[in-house]
Amino acid sequence: MTPEFLVTHSGGFHADELLSSVILTRLFPQARIVRSRSPEWISPGGDRIIYDVGGAYDAQARIFDHHQRGAPLRDDSQPYSSFGLIWKHYGRDYLVASGVPEAHAADIHASFDASFVLPVDLVDNGALSPSVAGLLGGLTLPVLLETLKPVFDETDPEADDRAFHNALTIARAFVEARIAKSAAKLRAEALVHQAIVDAGEGRILELPMGMPFRPAVVKAGADHLLFVVHPRDKDWCLTTIRRADEGFEVRADLPAAWAGLTNDDLEAASGVKGASFCHNGRFVAAARTREAALAMAELAVKEAIATGLGRAEAAE
Repeated sequence: MTPEFLVTHSGGFHADELLSSVILTRLFPQARIVRSRSPEWISPGGDRIIYDVGGAYDAQARIFDHHQRGAPLRDDSQPYSSFGLIWKHYGRDYLVASGVPEAHAADIHASFDASFVLPVDLVDNGALSPSVAGLLGGLTLPVLLETLKPVFDETDPEADDRAFHNALTIARAFVEARIAKSAAKLRAEALVHQAIVDAGEGRILELPMGMPFRPAVVKAGADHLLFVVHPRDKDWCLTTIRRADEGFEVRADLPAAWAGLTNDDLEAASGVKGASFCHNGRFVAAARTREAALAMAELAVKEAIATGLGRAEAAE
């Protein structure tokens, strides 16, 4: 039965029921959110889904709380919040409803659970403190969403509900953007894979547009690739390839002689007509034409092989 009501607790809100509400309101847009702790609302019924309240977890009865004794745990014994429970049972349907191809739904469901849902679950259960992020702790999503709650001495009785719905709009934007990026990465993977095939043993990967490329490069085991070239709105971009997901170390830097130069100065330093920009950090450059971008990439490959990269390869 399609629910008429989505029931969560009243009063102050946290990230887990907000994010659960994002999922459920997408799947059941006709249902009304009811924020209450009244027994008549938080008791299971065929017309409702109850989450983050009610003292029970029973997917068949559509009640998803995690505050009771014997609360549900993941297979690795980490705790669920209501968000994790809702994502577990409704996440795949949410992805399909959001336009994710069914062939990609399982992968995105798992990756979103591990990278987005699980941290919220752990913070909500006190198993992880935002303080582990150091100075960025106050900028983590659970903390930021809670800053949208009314201040302690707010006297308007409607303030909590109003703040909840305002925060829901913001929470929805984060979830939708993250899912869209995950789906885009999988679409990009096929394009990058074909470009890797086309590149053969060459060191330069040419893409038809800017897109996430490193995951596909790593998956393909294309360790020989050093630089990526692709068109932008009005010019062409030449970029390096990072060695790891974390940090900024790259497989090969752009030539030191280009660092921080633009236009005529960069053309003179590189000998390439149409070279227009090189970042001082030597991780990205630009050119006015495809031919110029590829020429710059070839020069960067030659220098990389002749210097650090060549010595490293010779030692292996």
